[in-house]
Amino acid sequence: MKILETSLPGCLLLSQTQYRDQRGYFQELYVQQRYEELGITEALVQDNLSHSTRGVIRGMHFQRQQPQGKLVTVLQGRIYDVMVDIRPNSPTYGQWQGIILSADNPQQLWIPAGFAHGFQALDSTNLVFYKTSSYYNPSDEGVFQPFDPKLNISWPLQDAILSEKDSQAPNADW
Repeated sequence: MKILETSLPGCLLLSQTQYRDQRGYFQELYVQQRYEELGITEALVQDNLSHSTRGVIRGMHFQRQQPQGKLVTVLQGRIYDVMVDIRPNSPTYGQWQGIILSADNPQQLWIPAGFAHGFQALDSTNLVFYKTSSYYNPSDEGVFQPFDPKLNISWPLQDAILSEKDSQAPNADW
């Protein structure tokens, strides 16, 4: 596994190995010991699967009291994955980075607790699998507008599809 640092401290792009032959390929998505050796020691307690069509934006989501680390893997399609540093004492507080993740390029993105997360689906069918370090708690959920002018996130597709919750979310409160 190769590790690439991102511009946001703690967020890591992890290049996986795929074993290919005439049958297709095999890939290990998660081996706890390997991630611990990389410094990702959080227990990952919940698995989630998201299906999205082209243009869908999911985000920007976070949890206030029980922040979640996320290990994001694209199983089908391509997404533009965005993380925003919402750690008040961080030197990169309020900054964002976007990365294209694709099923054709076996990479995972580790987003530690303390970040808001969202993505835009780029292909007609997109399956995103992610593991989290704490359980989803609807009463603890925070959300802010993916089109917040202070952040000015450069979403790749202009025609965006948002849930009612995400489209009515306030701007970030910093």
